Amino acid sequence: MTAQTITLPAEWRDFLALTKPRVMSLVVFTGLCGMLAAPVAIHPVIGFTAVLCIALGAGAAGALNQWYEADLDAKMKRTQGRPLPAGRMDRQSALHFGVGLAIFSVVLMGLAVNFASAAILTVSILFYVLVYTVWLKRRTPQNIVIGGAAGAFPPLIGWAAATGDVALLPFLLFSLVFLWTPPHFWALALFVKTDYANAGVPMLPVVAGERTTRTQIGLYTIPMAAVAVAPWPLGLTGAIYGIAACLLTATFGLLAVQVALRSTQQDDRMKPEKRLFAFSILYLFAMFGALVADRWMLT
Repeated sequence: MTAQTITLPAEWRDFLALTKPRVMSLVVFTGLCGMLAAPVAIHPVIGFTAVLCIALGAGAAGALNQWYEADLDAKMKRTQGRPLPAGRMDRQSALHFGVGLAIFSVVLMGLAVNFASAAILTVSILFYVLVYTVWLKRRTPQNIVIGGAAGAFPPLIGWAAATGDVALLPFLLFSLVFLWTPPHFWALALFVKTDYANAGVPMLPVVAGERTTRTQIGLYTIPMAAVAVAPWPLGLTGAIYGIAACLLTATFGLLAVQVALRSTQQDDRMKPEKRLFAFSILYLFAMFGALVADRWMLT
């Protein structure tokens, strides 16, 4: 279906799909955990507003990403069903929706919460849209490495919403998500390599090959593991987080090593890569959940 045959208006489900709700759930969760881990209690209404703004900002970034990448999404099997490539919405509607959400989320955050969190939210949206989507995605296999910062901002935003500033712990949480992103996405890229190649996206497996990608997954896991455990010996968290971080990171490392050391066989179903990708999502949820549990049990 082409843009000329689109039937409007698009359904609300299509606008919801533009926000990438599955991705948004992790963004909102890490932002909420950053806020709950802060040493300052936040009023429930203000806290809810802050989380809402994080969700709306993430949704805005997702919508603008899909607006800009509609042509790429149409070439990949896993994204062909999205509203724009499927012809259920015109690009102008997606653009207006994304820009409107972005402005509303930042203004609401600034007026209802504080300007520090609104400023970081602004940077996160602009980074995802302009730096990752527009500049990096189609130009370099380092798109995920540098672009990973876009998804790492929510813990900083949540912490700033509660305290009005940032500190070492939320910076370490930012670093954790930043370093987690390459092995997470490269595991996915290994088993959807053909999709990226067909779309002309220079993901690492496409331009550098599987061997290099597997090696990079293993290498990036090392600093990620160090950052994941660091809050405990630095005295920023207690044993609940520390033990959970050690166990979860050891499991992540084992799965990453399996991916790093193996080679693709004929008719390979990529089970180790799929296991690493699936666990990497659970890993981040569990790590941030352990952080909040540690904080609240200690207090």
